[in-house]
Amino acid sequence: MEQLAQDIKTRCFEGRCVSRESAERRQDYERETKRHPVRKLEYRRSIEWKKFPDGFPNLFIEDVKKMAGKDVIFLGSFHSPDVIFEQLSVLYAIPRYLAKSLTFILPYFPTATMERIETEGEVATAKTLATMLSSIPSAARGPPHIMVFDIHALQERFYFSHTVIPRLESAIPLLQREIQSLPDQDTISIAFPDDGAFKRFHRMFPDFNTIICAKVRDGKKRIVTVKDGDPKGQHVIIVDDLVMTGGTLKQCGKVLLEKGAMGISAYVTHPVFPQESWQKFTDSDVKFDNFWITDSLPHARDIAQHPPFKLLSLCDVIADTLLGFDLLQ
Repeated sequence: MEQLAQDIKTRCFEGRCVSRESAERRQDYERETKRHPVRKLEYRRSIEWKKFPDGFPNLFIEDVKKMAGKDVIFLGSFHSPDVIFEQLSVLYAIPRYLAKSLTFILPYFPTATMERIETEGEVATAKTLATMLSSIPSAARGPPHIMVFDIHALQERFYFSHTVIPRLESAIPLLQREIQSLPDQDTISIAFPDDGAFKRFHRMFPDFNTIICAKVRDGKKRIVTVKDGDPKGQHVIIVDDLVMTGGTLKQCGKVLLEKGAMGISAYVTHPVFPQESWQKFTDSDVKFDNFWITDSLPHARDIAQHPPFKLLSLCDVIADTLLGFDLLQ
């Protein structure tokens, strides 16, 4: 995530953001910055992440008094249970050192898919993590802001208490920009692997033909089928918030090709891929033309070195969000 942090600082300095490519957007931005000048963003590596012999965190914030009266932006990553406790410890400490405000950028909310229970005894760990984040103390200027990208379900904002402000952003503008550069954009359709993804994202693609896939029971097996829409003769881009092992996504691609799609690609904001399961897409009988991922997780940059994966950095959308609010005077 260090490279992402450096890129965000550079992009904020340049003031070039994905959503300001049009002349109208750029003029709006220039007018706003005349009224509210953009402030300087300083990148600091001031936290020592060490461990005691028993494995518990031994943390130290260098020059801690420098954050007094400052607006602090903390870019974190909860990609593993091993790192959550130590980052929460730092987040709890920052407001106590008189930070004026605290914005916590958490690109990937890891327990988001466990947001409800269907059988008594299950634990909705999305609520648990939201409760832990809601315990971050208020800064001098008010509640901490928690910025998450493409959370699995928008209603999870209500799992946070009133003591923090969840800011649910999207990285879909990165895909929209990428589609505009494709030579076959006139034949592109957007597919969703299930009803949940359709409800979550279809409004972001109002000008495209949409296709919905679904899992149906076939005896003792569950197979993927096309529930709605026609992929024949189309370059179909499958869109979802995250991918785990990729089995469903691959099945979705296979059935779309069988139904006549002339090509398939995929986009996910969060390439989780436990146990290097991304490898099933690098040498596969189901050929993906492109598989776009973002760097919401540290291992994404390594995955993107292998076709068909391509990296769309969150740098632009994060910088755009910061310039539009956090960095204005």
